[in-house]
Amino acid sequence: MVLLELAFKSLRNRVFATSLTVISIALSVSLLLSVERAKRAAEEGFTQTISKTDLIVGARSGSLQLLLYTVFNMGSATNNVSWKSYQELKKNPAIGWTIPYSLGDAHRGFRVVGTNEDFFKYYHFRGDQRIELQSGRILEGLWDVVVGADVVKKLNYHLGDKIIVSHGITKGEGVVHHGDKPFEIVGIMKQTGTPLDRAVYMSLEGGEALHIDWKDGAMPTRDKMIPANQIRKEDLVVDEITAFFVGAKSRIDTLRLQREINDYKPEPLMAIIPGVALSELWGGLSYAEKVLRIISWMVVVVGFMAMLIALTTTLNERRREMAILRALGARSSQLVGLLVFESAVLTFLGVALGVGLSVGLIALLKPWLESEFGLFLGGPALTGFDFLLILITFSGGTLMGLIPALRAQKMALKDGLSVKL
Repeated sequence: MVLLELAFKSLRNRVFATSLTVISIALSVSLLLSVERAKRAAEEGFTQTISKTDLIVGARSGSLQLLLYTVFNMGSATNNVSWKSYQELKKNPAIGWTIPYSLGDAHRGFRVVGTNEDFFKYYHFRGDQRIELQSGRILEGLWDVVVGADVVKKLNYHLGDKIIVSHGITKGEGVVHHGDKPFEIVGIMKQTGTPLDRAVYMSLEGGEALHIDWKDGAMPTRDKMIPANQIRKEDLVVDEITAFFVGAKSRIDTLRLQREINDYKPEPLMAIIPGVALSELWGGLSYAEKVLRIISWMVVVVGFMAMLIALTTTLNERRREMAILRALGARSSQLVGLLVFESAVLTFLGVALGVGLSVGLIALLKPWLESEFGLFLGGPALTGFDFLLILITFSGGTLMGLIPALRAQKMALKDGLSVKL
């Protein structure tokens, strides 16, 4: 008990250096836990970008390519799926619902997606969450569009605004505009934290109407343009789509459906299970997660080194104290225990402060992170793995005290009692 009291008094006597050491460890632990929490949120958000969808069907290509241009709106399809094949496959008794998905145009750097009301009815993400509108309504008229939350934020759009779609997939303003056929924003989607926020949604017929007067991919001359007010939705025929999502009536039928679609004779198609493809894609991106974790551990090591430097520096000032304790009967093992206990106290205080700082900051910044970056920090504040990291950090910090402790043990009694000039 006497040695424990001495340890606390010693730390209190060096309150400034002690505080800096604790803060250094706290910041290290806070960064480590925050990065781990952000990694879990990113992985969950990535793998839950689409859920409750059993298959994604498109032209035969690569599974990751199909996943990227349908779920993430990245890249382009090698070919399209004929409307006839889509309608035929849709009749399969094992299929509960489908969502047609058509790509091809853009609006000021954002993808334009052609779909129908089933998109708003059946598309799920992050478990059981569905697409919801923060204002307006879903697609009804031929010239209606619903825009994602990021589109609204970046372009400052409102309900009723008119937008012009550009021909082809572009990152900027586009070169060829469908200026004669403007669309009206009738709905604005709520923030989802997924690629859904970065797209403009129109009806399949709207996509056909844009190109009704185009021939062989060429823009019509002014005298051959068909005015928007002369085009009726019921007169339009959809010829092809880019891909479609499938929800099976029973999960047991998923693999059989996948095999049937992959063996479909009329045209070469490919069906992928999105959950499997997402896991494969995240596995390919795991190097970034490893780099972040390595950086976090390096910061923790820096915090430990700061504690080691503080203990070693003050050890020279405490040589007389160590010698007096030895003269009063303290064993060398007790001196070792004293310094190790001090490092354990410093580490404990730093870890506790770091955990509190991490949990508090995440709770405080959670709404902002969700709205600005789409990073949904769900789940428990600390997981079993986090507690393992905390235990490793505490053990490492405690053992770090052995270095100055063993050094102090080797000091001779006269070294502390004699005055060196």
